[in-house]
Amino acid sequence: MTKHENPTTTAQHATAGDEASRIVERILARAGTAVMTGEAGHTDHDGDQLDLVERSALRRVAGLSTELQDVTEVEYRQLRLERVVLVGLYSGNAEQAEISLRELSALAETAGSEVLDGLLQKRRTPDPGTYLGSGKAAELAEIVAASGADTVVVDGDLAPSQRRSLEDVIKVKVVDRTALILDIFAQHAKSREGKAQVELAQLEYLLPRLRGWGESMSRQAGGQVGGAGAGMGSRGPGETKIELDRRRIRNRMAKLRREIAAMAPSRATKRAVRNASTVPAVAIAGYTNAGKSSLLNRLTGAGVLVENALFATLDPTVRRAETPDGRAYTLADTVGFVRSLPHQLVEAFRSTLEEVGEADLLLHVVDASHPDPESQIAAVREVLADIEGVDQLVEVLVLNKTDLAEPETLARLRVASEHTVAVSARTGAGIEELRELVATLLPRPQEAIDVVVPYTRGDLVSQAHDTGEVLDEEHLEEGTRLRARVDSSLAAALRDSAVG
Repeated sequence: MTKHENPTTTAQHATAGDEASRIVERILARAGTAVMTGEAGHTDHDGDQLDLVERSALRRVAGLSTELQDVTEVEYRQLRLERVVLVGLYSGNAEQAEISLRELSALAETAGSEVLDGLLQKRRTPDPGTYLGSGKAAELAEIVAASGADTVVVDGDLAPSQRRSLEDVIKVKVVDRTALILDIFAQHAKSREGKAQVELAQLEYLLPRLRGWGESMSRQAGGQVGGAGAGMGSRGPGETKIELDRRRIRNRMAKLRREIAAMAPSRATKRAVRNASTVPAVAIAGYTNAGKSSLLNRLTGAGVLVENALFATLDPTVRRAETPDGRAYTLADTVGFVRSLPHQLVEAFRSTLEEVGEADLLLHVVDASHPDPESQIAAVREVLADIEGVDQLVEVLVLNKTDLAEPETLARLRVASEHTVAVSARTGAGIEELRELVATLLPRPQEAIDVVVPYTRGDLVSQAHDTGEVLDEEHLEEGTRLRARVDSSLAAALRDSAVG
């Protein structure tokens, strides 16, 4: 310590460094938990999980490179497992810093990477140059070299200049949080629309981050622009490579926007058909890995993909379900949200999220076993607030994973919303209570009818059972006497076809 250093300040820095090191050690001790292996955690309601088998077959594996040594390897090439070091900054709450870095670790593992080490720094604001500052950047370079990592993942958004400066110091690829989430989305998208939405988001992210190298990237000089003697022989090749890349990206983005817009009528038609049938709609939304797909499977037996990984579901799934009193409704499973979800993805998936705004009821699924479920609830509501029509929806807070949650957490969350129910999609606890609550909150048909329907119009009787409330049914010689509450369009059809 020099004579100008304050002993108190030095001690504070040492304490912050020790605290950061302990946080990193705890995260590394639990690394490997983000991706579920085998069939652990699945129930009979989840079906055969064939999509999970397919996804596991494509997961990156260690020891294999993307560079071919021999042409005969082409049939067996798989993506190389990236070996990563995590980097995070925090200014105040160490507990929040640990939760955030643990989520980054889970994101990295979901992307197929192996987490080797981490660096957490207590700092008021990111360094405008290298994000960490020159001293910590040099320390990070040593950690990367010692661990043999080939990628650094930063828990935040990097400016293009910060990423370049950090790469120049540590000599390996640097990826920020947004790029990591985009990579996971690219791996998991299956539908044509989902793939187009993810590619559009990736290109929007990439466009300002294109990096040129050397004088070959300089603009064409031409004429006397370069001063005396800088004309003939100093002219560039015309459009530079980086300009060409930018133009190609913009053209591709324009094409993708047209394709996504062209898919909208098909989705709107399907939604219109559902709306015309007057079947109420329920949307499932929530933080990523909160158990939305497991809940959908438990309620409907849909058998959609269930994986203990972030963003396992990207393409919306709509399934039919019934209330305990026999009324039909649809359940739509949507993409999960995450803290600081990249705005490119929110914009790209806006068309998909419209499913939520068109619903009659919102099931907001929360992982009650998470260390900070309140922040997850806030992150989801922040995204939903931008979707038209969501502010009019009745929200049910579904506290999932109660078999793993602390009783104090459940007690605290039960008062977070007017309608709250605690369930476990894995064990089935609370599912019947949830079904009863959905039946209570779904809109009920308003028009009362008392008619005799001829037996030739059994389709209308069946529709009354599906979409209305049948109070009494009696089989007479001339037809079925039906006393029920139905919507106005069905009421008109029943009266038109009634006997007498």
